[in-house]
Formats: sequence, C-alpha cells, structure tokens
Amino acid sequence: MGYHPLYLEQFLKTQDYILRGDGPLPFVYRHFIAIIAAGRHQCSYLIALQKQEFLLQGGEQNWLRGLEHVPEKLRKLYDINKILAHRPWLLNVSHIEKLTKCGKDSWSLAEVVHAIVILAHFHSLCSFVFSCGVNQELDQAGGYEYPCNNSQEAADNKQHESPRRTPALVHQAQNRYEVVGACPPSPTEPEVAISTLMQRMKTLSEQTEECTPVELAKRFENIEAQSAELVVVGLEPAETPADISYFIEDLSFQYQDFAKRVENNIRTFRVQDYSWNDHGYSTVNRLYNDVGTLLDSKFQTAYNLTYYTMGGSTDVDTSRFRRAIWNYIQALLGIRHDDYDYGEINALVEKSLKTFIKSACCYPERVTKKEYDKVMREFQHSEKVHVNLMVLESRMQAELLYALRTVSSYMTNF
Repeated sequence: MGYHPLYLEQFLKTQDYILRGDGPLPFVYRHFIAIIAAGRHQCSYLIALQKQEFLLQGGEQNWLRGLEHVPEKLRKLYDINKILAHRPWLLNVSHIEKLTKCGKDSWSLAEVVHAIVILAHFHSLCSFVFSCGVNQELDQAGGYEYPCNNSQEAADNKQHESPRRTPALVHQAQNRYEVVGACPPSPTEPEVAISTLMQRMKTLSEQTEECTPVELAKRFENIEAQSAELVVVGLEPAETPADISYFIEDLSFQYQDFAKRVENNIRTFRVQDYSWNDHGYSTVNRLYNDVGTLLDSKFQTAYNLTYYTMGGSTDVDTSRFRRAIWNYIQALLGIRHDDYDYGEINALVEKSLKTFIKSACCYPERVTKKEYDKVMREFQHSEKVHVNLMVLESRMQAELLYALRTVSSYMTNF
C-alpha cells in the first residue's frame, strides 16, 4: 500500500479507528472478530497478526483454542461472518434479530454494526493480502520457501528444520505458494496491449448513443452469465492447517456465482434503490459514530486515485477503466449500477484480468503471487496494486451495502 501514500493514510486511519478507537465493542472482541473474519479465507498472515493484538489487549488464551471456547455472544456472530464472506445476498433480517433478541447474550444494534464493519474490513483485506502475494513469513507453515541451490544445502536445511514445521506442511506450502525466485511466470495467452486499451477508452468516451434501460439490464445479465463461466485460478487447499481450522465452521460454505443462485426470491441488488451515498453512509454513521466518514473517504480515495498513467503512457484518463473494474467486482456479488453500461467491461477488462479479479474477490485463498505476475504484464507494479486496492474497497462496500440494507430493514420492522 506504500505505493499509494494517500490511500495508505486513509486505510490506516480507518483500521485504527475500528480496532482501537471509540466504539461499542470491547477491544478483545474486535480482534477476535478480525480473527474469525480472516479465518473464512484461511489467511494465516492476518490471523497471526490479530492473535498477537488479541493477547496484547488481555484476551484469554483459551479463546484461541477454538470457537467452542469463546463466549456464546461471540459464537452467535458466526453465521453473519460466514454469509458476508461468501454470499452476502443471503443476509436477512432474521440474522440481525437472532443477535439482538437472545436474552443475556444479546447484542445492541450498535455492536452489530461495529462487528459488521470489522468483518467486512478483514474479509476484503484477505483479498488484498493474497492477490498481492503477501503470505506467511519464511519460518511459518504455509509460507514462502526459498529454493535450495544444491542437495547439501537442502540436507542442511532439513537438519535444522523447526520441529513444528513437519515435512507434510512443507510439502503443502511448496505446492500451494509461489517459490520465491524459483522461475519466471509461465507463458500465458497474449494480453490486450495498453495502446489498444487506451484507444478503446477513447472510442467509448466519444460515443453519444444511449442505451435503453432494457438493453442496459441485458448487458448486466450478460456480464453475470459470463463471470459464472470463468474458472478461477489455483486449487482449493487440500487441508486446512489446525491453527486455522480452530476458527472455522462449515468450511464447505463457499462463494456461489450469483447468476447460479438457487434462491429464486433473491433479486439483483440495485444501487438506485439502496446506495452507499444516499443510504449506507447515513445508516452506519447513525449507529457507529464517525466510521461512515472514514469509510467514505477510503472508498473515494481508492476509486478516484489516479496518476494519469497506464504502463509507460502518461496523461491518460483512466476513469473508465477504474469504473469498469469497480463495477465488475460488485457485479460478481449481485450488485447492479443502473446507470452504467456493462458492455464497457467486456471492452476494457479482458478475460485473464476478469479471472484474476473474480479469484481475488471470491476465492482469495487460491491466489498466489504467480497469478499476480501473470496479469496486466504491461502495467507498473504500483498500478497492479491499485487494482487490488479496488478489489478490496469495492468488495468491502458491497458487503456493507447488503449488511446495512438489512439493518435498515430491521430498524423499520422492529
């Protein structure tokens, strides 16, 4: 994130506020909620950091032995954690009611909103961590492995291997993650050149013909159907490490393509009916003071961030490219912007980048640095990081839109 200091400042300010600032939840609850959020995507990196913070805040070591050892009040949050992480469109008023009307373990609505913000923040941060290739440190299971130069070095390493780092875990790590410095990325299909992309953006900006609402709806449905056919990168982890499985229930509950949902009563989320600017911002600020302002600044910074470059080209208006990526991410989660022509996505976001974005957003635990290296090969590293920031922020906003709309419905009904 240091490539984008303006964004980094907003990110750190927001994260510091939700974890250490004023708010209804106790500090140990905040860090434990962060742990179970990262657990949904098996993000050892974030789990390890939040375990340290949890213990520094005086959290009970026993809680880290698994969900069965935590207070019932925290356990009741898990369904919302699971749904928001993978299929946020399934969240409904009954989930909020279950938390707020459960006797001595009940949550206040302010506590629920604080927890939702933390969950969405860390779910989305998992997407950023994996999509940038930020994994475990060298001495941790699941971490990077430096290649040995010769058999003697390999033997020396094995002799001094940490006892807790079993051969099985080393084998798993080597298969799951990119080996640092091992080899250049494998050959991939040709990408659309940046010059071609710039020409397409110019052509789109010069078009004056407007689509009918019916045509716009069809183009959105087309993007949904196409995304459902994309095969995500990587493989599902064969085995969940024990220290992560402590914080996961129902591991089989994963992302499902919105276009293939089996729930007939779930309709596309239309931003014209419930938007961040007109609804979500005020709802979250009402129940959790000041956080809406921080979140809004962070969203706007990620969305509007530009240095007017694209690869080696300068003075480039990248707004159409940025909007296409942002709206594609939210389309994966069933959210439609009625005023947007989704046909622009096919013109500006090629298949390999769509696949990477879908993987980073919906299956981040399967993404490795190797996949990051394969896409957007003409772009600068900082520009690729910016795309990953948009995955983080667009996904987080989508989760919050579903959650805050549900909270608003709960407040209206009860």
